[in-house]
Amino acid sequence: MSISAVVWDVDDTLFDYTAADRAGMRRHLVVEGRLDRYGSVERALALWREITEQQWARFAAGEADFETQRRDRVRVFLGEELTDTGADDWYQRYMAHYEAAWALFPDVLPALDTLAASHRHAVLSNSSIHVQEYKLRTLGILDRFEAVVCAAELGVSKPEPQAFHAVCEALELAPHQVAYVGDHPEIDGRGAAEAGLLSVWIDRDGLPARADTPGGPRRIRSLAELPAVLAADTRFGASSTIG
Repeated sequence: MSISAVVWDVDDTLFDYTAADRAGMRRHLVVEGRLDRYGSVERALALWREITEQQWARFAAGEADFETQRRDRVRVFLGEELTDTGADDWYQRYMAHYEAAWALFPDVLPALDTLAASHRHAVLSNSSIHVQEYKLRTLGILDRFEAVVCAAELGVSKPEPQAFHAVCEALELAPHQVAYVGDHPEIDGRGAAEAGLLSVWIDRDGLPARADTPGGPRRIRSLAELPAVLAADTRFGASSTIG
């Protein structure tokens, strides 16, 4: 059966999160007078991302709600015992600088336009609907998607199969009728493949080559390659032409 729908990850798949995160954090730390404390924006970002992963793991395990993990990210990053209001205020000031740097990758709109008539579209994200709908609306593409399904409301995160199956259910399609496109080889790539979807890993950074495995994620370097992957649907053992 052919692929009827494409489900998308958001950050570093559609939205250039890494570039926006760097630009936003640098501007924020300069304005707050804190950049010297971390030595460089690269060190600050490395710490911020490490703390984010740790706090997200708490959220994913049910040890903290979404707002608590976000506030604790700020407290650990700053090394200060802030009130909830203080942590929220700092985060909102950071977000203002971060949002000013938001942009889609250049290949996103051409890919969405090419696939608009042939495939349905949805989003599955390990974030919250409030965050991702706002982001997609700001970037001008929210109306491209029939459904936005997120871990915060769903109660389960990628790479768990239930997360992928939930978005398939939202589209009223079986997993084998759905492709998933994401940037993380394990959380997105392996997770979608093990859930029975056609898994497409967008490797924009050109990580060291590794062979495609039958039933595993198909690797592409640009979304311009996606229509050919969807047409070929090589999950069931045929060799892929994608490097």
